[in-house]
Amino acid sequence: MTQRERDRLVVLKKARKKLITQRQAAAELQVTERQVRRLLVRLKEIGDRAVVHGLRERPSNRRLSEEKREKALRILSQEVYRGFGPTLASEYLAKKHKIAIGREALRQLMMQAGLWRRRKQTVEEIHEWRPRRSSRGELIQGDTSEHDWLEGRGEKLYLIHMIDDATSELMARFVPSDSTEQNLRLLWSYLERNGRPVAFYTDKASLFQNTPKVKLHELDVPRDKRDPLPPTQIGRALQELGVAWIAAHSPQAKGRVERSFGTAQDRLVKGLRVAGARTIEDANRYLQTEFLPWWNQHLVVAPANPTDAHRPLGSEHSLPAALSHVEHRQVNNDYTVQLDGNFYQIQREGICSGLRGAVVRIEQRLDGSLRVRFRDRYLAVKGCGTVRPAADPTPKPIAKPAAKPQPSPAMREAMNQLLQHPGLPVWIAGEIDKTLTSDTLED
Repeated sequence: MTQRERDRLVVLKKARKKLITQRQAAAELQVTERQVRRLLVRLKEIGDRAVVHGLRERPSNRRLSEEKREKALRILSQEVYRGFGPTLASEYLAKKHKIAIGREALRQLMMQAGLWRRRKQTVEEIHEWRPRRSSRGELIQGDTSEHDWLEGRGEKLYLIHMIDDATSELMARFVPSDSTEQNLRLLWSYLERNGRPVAFYTDKASLFQNTPKVKLHELDVPRDKRDPLPPTQIGRALQELGVAWIAAHSPQAKGRVERSFGTAQDRLVKGLRVAGARTIEDANRYLQTEFLPWWNQHLVVAPANPTDAHRPLGSEHSLPAALSHVEHRQVNNDYTVQLDGNFYQIQREGICSGLRGAVVRIEQRLDGSLRVRFRDRYLAVKGCGTVRPAADPTPKPIAKPAAKPQPSPAMREAMNQLLQHPGLPVWIAGEIDKTLTSDTLED
């Protein structure tokens, strides 16, 4: 008998002995006078047990049957359900085995069977969380988790998460490697489904930020006064799409995406185990059809501002061009460009003025194609392999005839003297007697 029941018994005995009225007893017990009269009759019939509830020590009408309890414990004792908590186990029992057991009832059942141990609640240091952004699409947190998702049943997988800061709406995908290409593919899917967010929030991994290489004599130069580094491929793509990139200085700064991985490493791993996933295709199938629908139905919250901050893709935004690997190369004199040891010949119809020696943009797109852009137009190119194409034979220029040699200064002087002292007239020279042997001419 509890203390409260003892106090009620004292009041009823006072009323039975006429020490207090039934109205006073009803006021003290906080019941009606009619109920006091019933209790007095019951006190006379069965004694002090009149104040004890009639259902005490009786099995509940909602009590699980022994057969149902044994069946549930037999299912949860299987290796595939190892590590399941009461909440997750209750969902799987109802969904896969049609056994409806409440979470708290199952918790007590699993604790009695040794399948679950109550976790000790420890008071951690109080940390004030950063408030959520007000609108959906205002900030997207992204990160990649390296974990044994298949528990040794298949290849190593990476899970990329993109979670909305305002609503916790999640988009994710399993990928074979944490590479720029895989991140661009998931970003493409997000942009096609939702539009352009305002900002993208990630860590300082090499996929998002180039590592500065500082020379010894530049160590004393403040970081904000050094030459800015060129953006990475993902950073360039975000710039071309008009999406800001924000770097997190610690894992706690992007706590929403970090906590989402904690939930995934618990629920998603166990779900993949039950589903028997062994390949990346199986893992992505379960992720898209089971886990993400559950997440976006139960864990998403309403934003403070119902206005969607996503912006539509305009005609000036080309996803195939922006979400590609971009390099810049100079055009050779024979209208070829070189990339990764291979040569590409620009076709004749793409040649225009100013192209030779100019810098062109080469886009290696996600579909495997290669596009070369000069200014605002794309040029038709043809792969030539690793050997540079031979140049067209050009005719040798016709040799010009040698110029007529000019007279020397001595010859010029002799000619001038000859012209200054002219000889005898022809008619006089014809009358000279050529038989004379004298060295002088006679008159």
